[in-house]
Amino acid sequence: MDYVSTRNKKERVTASQAVLQGLSRDGGLFVPTQLPKLDKTLKELSEMTYPEVAYEVMKLYLTDYTEEELKNCIKNAYDDKFDTEEIAPLVFADSAYYLELFHGKTIAFKDMALSILPHLMITAAKKNGVKNEIVILTATSGDTGKAALAGFADVKGTKIIVFYPKDGVSDIQKQQMVTQAGDNTHVVGIDGNFDQAQTGVKKMFNDPDLAKEMEAHGFQFSSANSINIGRLVPQVVYYVYAYTKLLKEERIKDGEQINVTVPTGNFGNILAAYYAKQMGLPIDRLICASNENKVLYDFFGNGVYDKNREFKLTNSPSMDILISSNLERLIYRIAGEDDEKNAAFMKALSESGVYEITPEMKDKLSDFYGNFADEAETGAEIRRVYEDTGYVLDTHTAVASAVYKKYREETGDDKACVIASTASPFKFTRAVMKAIGKDDAAKSDLDLTEDLSTIANVPIPKAITEIKTAPVRHTTICEVDAMPDAVRSFLGI
Repeated sequence: MDYVSTRNKKERVTASQAVLQGLSRDGGLFVPTQLPKLDKTLKELSEMTYPEVAYEVMKLYLTDYTEEELKNCIKNAYDDKFDTEEIAPLVFADSAYYLELFHGKTIAFKDMALSILPHLMITAAKKNGVKNEIVILTATSGDTGKAALAGFADVKGTKIIVFYPKDGVSDIQKQQMVTQAGDNTHVVGIDGNFDQAQTGVKKMFNDPDLAKEMEAHGFQFSSANSINIGRLVPQVVYYVYAYTKLLKEERIKDGEQINVTVPTGNFGNILAAYYAKQMGLPIDRLICASNENKVLYDFFGNGVYDKNREFKLTNSPSMDILISSNLERLIYRIAGEDDEKNAAFMKALSESGVYEITPEMKDKLSDFYGNFADEAETGAEIRRVYEDTGYVLDTHTAVASAVYKKYREETGDDKACVIASTASPFKFTRAVMKAIGKDDAAKSDLDLTEDLSTIANVPIPKAITEIKTAPVRHTTICEVDAMPDAVRSFLGI
């Protein structure tokens, strides 16, 4: 299977080249020339372990990786760095199945893909005869940064530079990043928000003069953001796994449709569920949950994508995004895979901050339901679920839970629903404890983890205990327009 750019179908590469490059040279995202169909039955898949399901899904997309190469990447990714044998457990609480995607090294769902991406990338570099050192350039709204840093730390032949909004992540997210070990890692706080960080990274990717400068010094850029197809494909896996787990446990019948609810910022996680549906997984509605930065809710309502609005800092910071990069892959698909049409939409977004899809395209969004939860509703949902069930949600999962509740009240649809639980509550301790009514202002966020452990009856994750005593290694702060200079400084060019 080949991959093409969403903005120019003549830009055609293999799967390994798409993983290696990250972003197309024209600024577009790589998409498969067709979405494959599952070639194993749901019953067969239900008898498999997580790594086995991962192979069956990923082999359909990453077709120029040999069986041995792909299985080796999977084996290195899904091992004892996860604190549960199951990798992605399903927990039933409050009438939904919470798919816990936070049992990896950095206690957030990004681990599911970023544990395997370095292995996919190094394998791709060997396959394509790359001699340059690969420089991973990443913008983060909180979780991607640490997960990427953990994945690439001390991986030979790579360096990683992460940009984060210095005032736009939780204290624990920041501590996780600035204490990151590894001589090939660099973390930079910017005086700006995530959208500005992401735009700055994209500009560097598309700067031919910078590319020549890098090449002259033996470097080339790649991306660990969800714009990289090597991030998206592993995310498809856990939706397939969740369905087959429900089937194995006889919670659903073979072929029975389920709904999926995803807290959404950059649109990659819910796009992976959409891809799973296109592959033949029996998903009915894709419920897109936004926080107060509800650009996607508005888009699904009226077909207009408009980023020209106040940017709000919320207690679900990984969703504080107004430019949902992965939405471009969906726009390309509902535009009938018309690269020129898609490129025109993206040009309008870049120039005016707004585009409007056609009525025919809007009709193709019927799989999706969008809604949002504000700060008060998010806090109330954490408290309600805890008081009713004893189960503690993080702020992002609570947005999804609150939106799913609205969906059920509006539609009466009571199909089995999988809610993507994207982060451990320990990552957002202050907001969670405040919501439950057990905040202690005298304690730091890290100290509060002891109290959360007691009330949730869950041990403090290793990812938290490690950063309590870890030294701060990264202190660089820069203005948005100085991001290229920060890269040059770290690389010594």
